[in-house]
Amino acid sequence: MLCMFLHLACYGYCRSTATMAEPVRRYSIGYALVPKKQRSFIQESLVNLAKQRGIDLIPIDPNKPLIEQGPFDCVLHKLNGEDWEKQLKEFSLKNPTVCIVDPPDAIARLHNRISMLQVVSELKIKQENETFGIPKQIVIYESETLLNPNSWDGLKFPVIAKPLVADGSAKSHKMSLVFNQDGLNKLKPPIVLQEFVNHGGVIFKVYVVGEHVQCVKRKSLPDVSEEKLRCLEGSLSFSQVSNVTTHEKNDDKYLKKMNLDDVEMPPERFITDIARGLRQAIKLHLFNFDVIRDSRVGNRYLVIDINYFPGYAKMPSYETALTDFFWDIVHEKDIADSLREVHSCDKEVRKLVSNSCFNDEDDDRLLGSPLRREEKEKTAQV
Repeated sequence: MLCMFLHLACYGYCRSTATMAEPVRRYSIGYALVPKKQRSFIQESLVNLAKQRGIDLIPIDPNKPLIEQGPFDCVLHKLNGEDWEKQLKEFSLKNPTVCIVDPPDAIARLHNRISMLQVVSELKIKQENETFGIPKQIVIYESETLLNPNSWDGLKFPVIAKPLVADGSAKSHKMSLVFNQDGLNKLKPPIVLQEFVNHGGVIFKVYVVGEHVQCVKRKSLPDVSEEKLRCLEGSLSFSQVSNVTTHEKNDDKYLKKMNLDDVEMPPERFITDIARGLRQAIKLHLFNFDVIRDSRVGNRYLVIDINYFPGYAKMPSYETALTDFFWDIVHEKDIADSLREVHSCDKEVRKLVSNSCFNDEDDDRLLGSPLRREEKEKTAQV
Protein backbone atom coordinates (compact mmCIF):
# COMPACT_ATOMS: atom_id res chain seq x y z
CA MET A 1 0.00 0.00 0.00
CA LEU A 2 2.77 2.34 0.95
CA CYS A 3 4.61 1.46 -2.26
CA MET A 4 1.62 2.40 -4.34
CA PHE A 5 1.15 5.66 -2.43
CA LEU A 6 4.76 6.68 -2.94
CA HIS A 7 4.61 5.80 -6.63
CA LEU A 8 1.44 7.77 -7.27
CA ALA A 9 2.61 10.70 -5.18
CA CYS A 10 5.89 10.97 -7.04
CA TYR A 11 4.18 10.52 -10.43
CA GLY A 12 1.70 13.27 -9.59
CA TYR A 13 4.51 15.50 -8.38
CA CYS A 14 6.46 15.01 -11.59
CA ARG A 15 3.44 15.90 -13.74
CA SER A 16 2.44 18.89 -11.63
CA THR A 17 6.01 20.18 -11.65
CA ALA A 18 6.17 19.89 -15.45
CA THR A 19 2.81 21.65 -15.76
CA MET A 20 3.88 24.44 -13.43
CA ALA A 21 7.16 24.88 -15.32
CA GLU A 22 5.42 25.20 -18.70
CA PRO A 23 1.81 26.31 -18.20
CA VAL A 24 1.61 27.70 -21.74
CA ARG A 25 4.30 27.59 -24.37
CA ARG A 26 4.81 28.42 -28.01
CA TYR A 27 6.28 26.04 -30.53
CA SER A 28 8.88 26.75 -33.18
CA ILE A 29 8.99 25.08 -36.58
CA GLY A 30 12.03 25.88 -38.65
CA TYR A 31 11.65 25.64 -42.40
CA ALA A 32 14.34 25.28 -45.07
CA LEU A 33 12.98 25.69 -48.58
CA VAL A 34 14.29 26.92 -51.91
CA PRO A 35 13.14 30.51 -52.64
CA LYS A 36 10.45 29.51 -55.16
CA LYS A 37 8.98 26.96 -52.76
CA GLN A 38 9.13 29.40 -49.88
CA ARG A 39 7.22 32.04 -51.82
CA SER A 40 4.41 29.65 -52.75
CA PHE A 41 4.14 27.77 -49.45
CA ILE A 42 4.86 30.30 -46.70
CA GLN A 43 1.79 32.46 -47.27
CA GLU A 44 0.71 35.09 -44.75
CA SER A 45 -2.54 33.20 -44.23
CA LEU A 46 -0.61 30.08 -43.15
CA VAL A 47 1.77 32.00 -40.88
CA ASN A 48 -1.10 33.82 -39.13
CA LEU A 49 -3.22 30.70 -38.62
CA ALA A 50 -0.24 28.84 -37.17
CA LYS A 51 0.46 31.76 -34.79
CA GLN A 52 -3.10 31.58 -33.50
CA ARG A 53 -2.44 27.96 -32.56
CA GLY A 54 0.79 28.88 -30.75
CA ILE A 55 3.11 27.81 -33.55
CA ASP A 56 5.78 30.08 -35.02
CA LEU A 57 7.17 29.36 -38.50
CA ILE A 58 10.81 30.41 -38.52
CA PRO A 59 13.03 30.52 -41.65
CA ILE A 60 16.29 28.60 -41.41
CA ASP A 61 19.27 30.63 -42.61
CA PRO A 62 21.01 28.60 -45.37
CA ASN A 63 24.22 30.57 -44.79
CA LYS A 64 24.60 29.33 -41.21
CA PRO A 65 25.11 25.79 -39.94
CA LEU A 66 21.77 24.24 -38.98
CA ILE A 67 23.20 22.94 -35.74
CA GLU A 68 23.76 26.54 -34.58
CA GLN A 69 20.14 27.54 -35.18
CA GLY A 70 16.97 27.02 -33.19
CA PRO A 71 15.75 25.80 -30.83
CA PHE A 72 13.13 24.08 -32.99
CA ASP A 73 10.39 21.64 -32.14
CA CYS A 74 10.33 20.49 -35.77
CA VAL A 75 12.37 21.03 -38.92
CA LEU A 76 10.45 21.23 -42.20
CA HIS A 77 12.55 21.05 -45.34
CA LYS A 78 12.74 20.45 -49.05
CA LEU A 79 16.41 20.81 -49.90
CA ASN A 80 18.75 18.39 -51.67
CA GLY A 81 22.46 17.79 -51.56
CA GLU A 82 25.04 15.91 -49.50
CA ASP A 83 25.93 18.96 -47.40
CA TRP A 84 22.32 19.51 -46.33
CA GLU A 85 21.82 15.83 -45.50
CA LYS A 86 24.99 15.92 -43.41
CA GLN A 87 23.70 18.97 -41.53
CA LEU A 88 20.40 17.22 -40.82
CA LYS A 89 22.20 14.18 -39.41
CA GLU A 90 24.37 16.34 -37.14
CA PHE A 91 21.32 18.28 -35.99
CA SER A 92 19.38 15.09 -35.25
CA LEU A 93 22.25 13.65 -33.21
CA LYS A 94 22.32 16.78 -31.07
CA ASN A 95 18.50 17.11 -30.96
CA PRO A 96 17.11 13.55 -31.06
CA THR A 97 13.60 14.60 -29.99
CA VAL A 98 13.14 17.12 -32.83
CA CYS A 99 11.07 15.74 -35.70
CA ILE A 100 12.57 16.07 -39.18
CA VAL A 101 9.89 16.34 -41.88
CA ASP A 102 10.84 14.32 -43.76
CA PRO A 103 13.86 11.94 -43.53
CA PRO A 104 16.17 12.32 -46.56
CA ASP A 105 16.43 8.54 -46.99
CA ALA A 106 12.66 8.25 -47.39
CA ILE A 107 12.52 11.21 -49.78
CA ALA A 108 15.27 9.69 -51.96
CA ARG A 109 13.01 6.82 -52.99
CA LEU A 110 10.78 9.27 -54.84
CA HIS A 111 13.73 10.60 -56.81
CA ASN A 112 13.64 7.50 -59.00
CA ARG A 113 10.52 7.07 -61.13
CA ILE A 114 10.79 3.29 -61.11
CA SER A 115 11.27 2.79 -57.36
CA MET A 116 8.61 5.40 -56.54
CA LEU A 117 5.84 3.34 -58.14
CA GLN A 118 7.08 -0.10 -57.11
CA VAL A 119 5.72 0.56 -53.65
CA VAL A 120 2.20 0.89 -55.10
CA SER A 121 2.34 -2.66 -56.39
CA GLU A 122 3.43 -3.87 -52.94
CA LEU A 123 0.50 -2.35 -51.04
CA LYS A 124 -1.75 -4.85 -49.25
CA ILE A 125 -5.12 -3.14 -49.48
CA LYS A 126 -8.45 -4.88 -49.80
CA GLN A 127 -9.86 -4.32 -53.28
CA GLU A 128 -13.56 -4.93 -53.85
CA ASN A 129 -15.59 -2.79 -56.28
CA GLU A 130 -12.55 -0.70 -57.22
CA THR A 131 -9.05 -1.88 -58.07
CA PHE A 132 -5.76 -0.04 -58.43
CA GLY A 133 -2.28 -0.50 -59.83
CA ILE A 134 0.28 1.26 -62.00
CA PRO A 135 0.64 1.59 -65.80
CA LYS A 136 3.04 -0.71 -67.59
CA GLN A 137 6.47 0.95 -67.71
CA ILE A 138 10.11 0.19 -68.46
CA VAL A 139 13.38 2.03 -67.95
CA ILE A 140 15.63 2.59 -70.97
CA TYR A 141 19.38 3.03 -70.42
CA GLU A 142 20.68 2.80 -73.99
CA SER A 143 19.75 4.58 -77.22
CA GLU A 144 19.73 1.30 -79.15
CA THR A 145 16.98 -0.07 -76.91
CA LEU A 146 15.06 3.21 -77.07
CA LEU A 147 14.96 3.18 -80.88
CA ASN A 148 13.83 -0.44 -81.04
CA PRO A 149 10.19 -0.67 -79.85
CA ASN A 150 10.31 -4.47 -80.31
CA SER A 151 12.48 -4.63 -77.18
CA TRP A 152 9.98 -2.76 -75.01
CA ASP A 153 8.40 -5.81 -73.37
CA GLY A 154 5.09 -5.37 -75.14
CA LEU A 155 4.80 -1.62 -74.55
CA LYS A 156 3.13 0.13 -77.50
CA PHE A 157 2.53 3.69 -78.72
CA PRO A 158 1.47 6.12 -77.44
CA VAL A 159 3.83 6.26 -74.46
CA ILE A 160 4.81 8.94 -71.99
CA ALA A 161 8.55 9.54 -71.78
CA LYS A 162 9.82 10.77 -68.40
CA PRO A 163 13.32 11.39 -67.06
CA LEU A 164 14.38 8.59 -64.71
CA VAL A 165 15.43 11.10 -62.07
CA ALA A 166 12.61 13.02 -60.37
CA ASP A 167 14.45 15.41 -58.07
CA GLY A 168 12.18 18.43 -58.52
CA SER A 169 14.50 20.19 -60.97
CA ALA A 170 13.18 21.79 -64.17
CA LYS A 171 14.85 19.03 -66.18
CA SER A 172 13.02 16.29 -64.26
CA HIS A 173 9.66 17.81 -65.24
CA LYS A 174 10.33 17.70 -68.99
CA MET A 175 8.11 14.93 -70.36
CA SER A 176 6.76 13.93 -73.74
CA LEU A 177 3.74 12.12 -75.09
CA VAL A 178 5.26 10.05 -77.90
CA PHE A 179 2.95 8.97 -80.73
CA ASN A 180 5.30 7.01 -82.98
CA GLN A 181 8.89 6.11 -83.83
CA ASP A 182 9.76 9.63 -85.02
CA GLY A 183 9.00 11.02 -81.58
CA LEU A 184 11.85 9.02 -80.04
CA ASN A 185 14.64 10.87 -81.81
CA LYS A 186 14.79 13.77 -79.36
CA LEU A 187 14.83 11.60 -76.25
CA LYS A 188 18.00 10.82 -74.32
CA PRO A 189 18.41 7.86 -71.93
CA PRO A 190 18.20 7.08 -69.09
CA ILE A 191 14.48 7.50 -69.48
CA VAL A 192 11.25 5.86 -68.34
CA LEU A 193 8.64 4.90 -70.92
CA GLN A 194 5.20 4.61 -69.38
CA GLU A 195 2.07 3.28 -71.03
CA PHE A 196 -0.35 6.10 -71.89
CA VAL A 197 -3.81 5.09 -70.70
CA ASN A 198 -6.91 6.94 -71.88
CA HIS A 199 -8.52 8.42 -68.79
CA GLY A 200 -11.16 10.85 -69.99
CA GLY A 201 -8.81 13.83 -69.80
CA VAL A 202 -9.09 14.00 -65.99
CA ILE A 203 -6.45 13.43 -63.33
CA PHE A 204 -7.11 13.10 -59.60
CA LYS A 205 -4.47 14.69 -57.40
CA VAL A 206 -4.43 13.27 -53.88
CA TYR A 207 -2.75 15.43 -51.25
CA VAL A 208 -1.49 13.83 -48.05
CA VAL A 209 -0.64 15.90 -44.97
CA GLY A 210 -0.03 13.49 -42.10
CA GLU A 211 -3.41 11.92 -41.40
CA HIS A 212 -5.23 14.37 -43.68
CA VAL A 213 -6.11 13.17 -47.19
CA GLN A 214 -7.73 15.37 -49.82
CA CYS A 215 -8.52 14.51 -53.44
CA VAL A 216 -9.11 17.12 -56.15
CA LYS A 217 -9.73 16.77 -59.88
CA ARG A 218 -7.80 18.56 -62.59
CA LYS A 219 -7.77 18.68 -66.40
CA SER A 220 -5.29 16.33 -67.98
CA LEU A 221 -4.01 15.21 -71.35
CA PRO A 222 -6.84 14.31 -73.74
CA ASP A 223 -7.56 10.74 -74.79
CA VAL A 224 -5.84 9.42 -77.91
CA SER A 225 -8.04 7.16 -80.04
CA GLU A 226 -6.67 4.59 -82.48
CA GLU A 227 -7.94 6.73 -85.36
CA LYS A 228 -6.34 9.87 -83.97
CA LEU A 229 -3.08 8.06 -83.29
CA ARG A 230 -2.69 7.30 -87.01
CA CYS A 231 -2.87 11.01 -87.78
CA LEU A 232 -0.48 12.22 -85.09
CA GLU A 233 3.26 12.44 -85.62
CA GLY A 234 6.30 12.87 -83.44
CA SER A 235 5.66 13.83 -79.83
CA LEU A 236 4.05 16.42 -77.59
CA SER A 237 6.20 18.02 -74.88
CA PHE A 238 4.77 19.08 -71.53
CA SER A 239 5.89 19.65 -67.95
CA GLN A 240 2.89 18.24 -66.08
CA VAL A 241 0.24 15.70 -66.97
CA SER A 242 -2.36 18.31 -66.04
CA ASN A 243 -1.10 20.54 -68.88
CA VAL A 244 -2.98 20.58 -72.20
CA THR A 245 -1.98 22.12 -75.51
CA THR A 246 -3.45 25.35 -76.81
CA HIS A 247 -4.83 23.52 -79.84
CA GLU A 248 -6.72 21.07 -77.66
CA LYS A 249 -8.01 23.82 -75.37
CA ASN A 250 -9.62 25.49 -78.38
CA ASP A 251 -11.32 22.28 -79.45
CA ASP A 252 -15.04 22.63 -78.63
CA LYS A 253 -15.47 18.88 -78.33
CA TYR A 254 -12.59 18.68 -75.91
CA LEU A 255 -13.90 21.55 -73.79
CA LYS A 256 -17.27 19.85 -73.56
CA LYS A 257 -15.56 16.73 -72.27
CA MET A 258 -13.61 18.81 -69.77
CA ASN A 259 -16.60 19.89 -67.69
CA LEU A 260 -15.07 18.80 -64.41
CA ASP A 261 -18.30 19.33 -62.50
CA ASP A 262 -19.73 16.29 -64.26
CA VAL A 263 -16.75 14.08 -63.42
CA GLU A 264 -17.37 11.59 -60.63
CA MET A 265 -14.78 11.50 -57.88
CA PRO A 266 -13.20 8.20 -56.84
CA PRO A 267 -14.71 6.68 -53.64
CA GLU A 268 -13.29 8.59 -50.68
CA ARG A 269 -12.62 5.50 -48.57
CA PHE A 270 -10.81 3.81 -51.45
CA ILE A 271 -8.50 6.78 -52.02
CA THR A 272 -7.90 7.24 -48.28
CA ASP A 273 -6.88 3.60 -47.91
CA ILE A 274 -4.33 3.96 -50.72
CA ALA A 275 -3.01 7.20 -49.21
CA ARG A 276 -2.56 5.67 -45.76
CA GLY A 277 -0.95 2.59 -47.23
CA LEU A 278 1.52 4.73 -49.15
CA ARG A 279 2.27 6.89 -46.12
CA GLN A 280 3.20 3.84 -44.06
CA ALA A 281 5.19 2.27 -46.89
CA ILE A 282 7.26 5.28 -47.94
CA LYS A 283 7.45 6.74 -44.41
CA LEU A 284 6.65 10.30 -45.47
CA HIS A 285 4.31 12.87 -43.92
CA LEU A 286 4.02 15.25 -46.87
CA PHE A 287 3.40 14.06 -50.42
CA ASN A 288 0.82 13.75 -53.14
CA PHE A 289 0.12 11.19 -55.80
CA ASP A 290 -1.59 11.39 -59.18
CA VAL A 291 -4.33 8.93 -60.05
CA ILE A 292 -6.18 8.34 -63.32
CA ARG A 293 -9.29 6.27 -64.00
CA ASP A 294 -8.76 3.76 -66.80
CA SER A 295 -11.38 4.46 -69.48
CA ARG A 296 -11.23 0.82 -70.56
CA VAL A 297 -12.24 -0.41 -67.09
CA GLY A 298 -14.26 2.24 -65.28
CA ASN A 299 -13.56 1.00 -61.76
CA ARG A 300 -9.80 0.57 -62.18
CA TYR A 301 -7.47 3.34 -61.05
CA LEU A 302 -3.79 3.79 -61.84
CA VAL A 303 -1.21 5.69 -59.77
CA ILE A 304 1.09 7.39 -62.25
CA ASP A 305 3.28 9.65 -60.09
CA ILE A 306 4.22 10.42 -56.46
CA ASN A 307 5.74 13.75 -55.38
CA TYR A 308 7.31 14.81 -52.10
CA PHE A 309 6.16 18.12 -50.56
CA PRO A 310 3.98 19.22 -53.53
CA GLY A 311 2.43 22.63 -54.18
CA TYR A 312 0.07 22.64 -51.20
CA ALA A 313 -1.04 26.21 -51.87
CA LYS A 314 -3.12 24.73 -54.73
CA MET A 315 -5.00 22.53 -52.27
CA PRO A 316 -8.25 24.06 -50.97
CA SER A 317 -7.89 25.28 -47.34
CA TYR A 318 -4.29 24.12 -47.22
CA GLU A 319 -3.60 26.45 -44.28
CA THR A 320 -5.95 24.53 -41.98
CA ALA A 321 -4.61 21.10 -43.00
CA LEU A 322 -0.99 22.16 -42.52
CA THR A 323 -1.61 23.92 -39.21
CA ASP A 324 -3.41 20.85 -37.85
CA PHE A 325 -0.45 18.76 -38.97
CA PHE A 326 2.05 21.09 -37.27
CA TRP A 327 -0.03 20.91 -34.09
CA ASP A 328 0.00 17.11 -34.14
CA ILE A 329 3.75 16.96 -34.74
CA VAL A 330 4.76 19.28 -31.90
CA HIS A 331 2.37 17.67 -29.44
CA GLU A 332 3.62 14.20 -30.29
CA LYS A 333 7.03 15.55 -29.30
CA ASP A 334 5.54 16.85 -26.04
CA ILE A 335 4.07 13.44 -25.27
CA ALA A 336 7.39 11.74 -26.00
CA ASP A 337 9.21 14.21 -23.73
CA SER A 338 6.64 13.63 -20.96
CA LEU A 339 7.05 9.86 -21.21
CA ARG A 340 10.80 10.27 -20.82
CA GLU A 341 10.21 12.40 -17.72
CA VAL A 342 7.85 9.81 -16.26
CA HIS A 343 10.36 7.07 -17.02
CA SER A 344 13.07 9.07 -15.25
CA CYS A 345 10.72 9.70 -12.33
CA ASP A 346 9.85 6.00 -12.22
CA LYS A 347 13.50 5.16 -11.69
CA GLU A 348 13.58 7.51 -8.72
CA VAL A 349 10.36 5.99 -7.37
CA ARG A 350 11.86 2.51 -7.55
CA LYS A 351 14.85 3.67 -5.54
CA LEU A 352 12.61 5.36 -2.99
CA VAL A 353 10.25 2.39 -2.76
CA SER A 354 13.06 -0.11 -2.37
CA ASN A 355 14.36 1.87 0.61
CA SER A 356 10.98 2.67 2.19
CA CYS A 357 8.64 -0.34 1.70
CA PHE A 358 8.50 -3.17 4.24
CA ASN A 359 6.42 -6.26 4.80
CA ASP A 360 3.44 -6.32 7.16
CA GLU A 361 5.52 -7.29 10.18
CA ASP A 362 7.99 -4.53 9.53
CA ASP A 363 5.12 -2.07 9.11
CA ASP A 364 3.62 -3.13 12.42
CA ARG A 365 6.91 -3.15 14.25
CA LEU A 366 8.47 0.01 12.87
CA LEU A 367 5.46 2.13 11.93
CA GLY A 368 3.28 1.18 14.85
CA SER A 369 0.05 0.82 12.87
CA PRO A 370 -2.95 2.17 14.90
CA LEU A 371 -5.15 -0.47 13.27
CA ARG A 372 -2.87 -3.25 14.47
CA ARG A 373 -2.82 -1.82 18.02
CA GLU A 374 -6.59 -1.54 18.06
CA GLU A 375 -6.96 -5.15 16.97
CA LYS A 376 -4.54 -6.30 19.68
CA GLU A 377 -6.37 -4.32 22.37
CA LYS A 378 -9.74 -5.91 21.38
CA THR A 379 -8.12 -9.34 21.55
CA ALA A 380 -6.74 -8.63 25.04
CA GLN A 381 -10.19 -7.46 26.32
CA VAL A 382 -11.84 -10.65 25.10
